[in-house]
Amino acid sequence: MSDYDKYNINLDVKYDHHELIDIPDIIANCKEKWWNQTLTKVNDSVVRIGIIEGEFHWHKHDNDDEFFYVVEGELLIDIEDKTIKLQKGQGATIAKGVLHRPRAPKRTVILMVETSEVMPTGD
Repeated sequence: MSDYDKYNINLDVKYDHHELIDIPDIIANCKEKWWNQTLTKVNDSVVRIGIIEGEFHWHKHDNDDEFFYVVEGELLIDIEDKTIKLQKGQGATIAKGVLHRPRAPKRTVILMVETSEVMPTGD
């Protein structure tokens, strides 16, 4: 099994404008260890939810910044010279071109905001 096979990443936009997005319901119904779903599109960007546990691989996005916000749990984002530790209610932006690796020591729920062109697995 390759690294990419252990991630369930869904790039389709799940909710149109004016539709209710019930985050607690989405969280309650997710049983996977690494699941990512695009929720909605906002202009040229998307909002994605990630329900994760474990490590993602090192990667970067050459042309796009990426914002992470922790809904519940703890997210560690390793970058080349340090680790950013995010708790519930905290967020951080990773600049385009920066090699990074998100990881969650326990089940964690995050929201991500990025352009609709970004590939979550990296460039």
